[in-house]
Amino acid sequence: MADKIGINNLDSEGLKYNFAAGAACSVLSGEDGIIKEQDRLLPIANVGRIMKQILPPNAKISKEAKETMQECVSEFISFVTGEASDKCHKEKRKTVNGDDVCWALATLGFDNYAEQLKRYLHRYREQEGGRVSQNRAIERSDSSLATRPF
Repeated sequence: MADKIGINNLDSEGLKYNFAAGAACSVLSGEDGIIKEQDRLLPIANVGRIMKQILPPNAKISKEAKETMQECVSEFISFVTGEASDKCHKEKRKTVNGDDVCWALATLGFDNYAEQLKRYLHRYREQEGGRVSQNRAIERSDSSLATRPF
């Protein structure tokens, strides 16, 4: 993905991405229209809420600061996801998973984030595995109750 900066690129779905240096990433429809900014960026209210969590309660955040952060985090997510997507494409897979995102973060030099995300992903999968096992046990007990005569 890093080698695509400064050029226009068509992805597998026919969307044209402009990764021109110094310009916000624009996504053009393969047809004729431009995707709206609100479809390309994270909601500004969510960005502001995340920013406020780390600041003292009486701190204020300017609209300009929220908009700047909104652009940055949206671009960062697109950058990392694009790298993960390229990996999947090379491996002839259609689904990007958490391991692909961790790999992309490490490949792009965000090793500290990749390690933290790997730990989170491991805990998440352990919890989900526990929930799946619990749900299967409940389903088995429900089906055994349904077969018993009353």
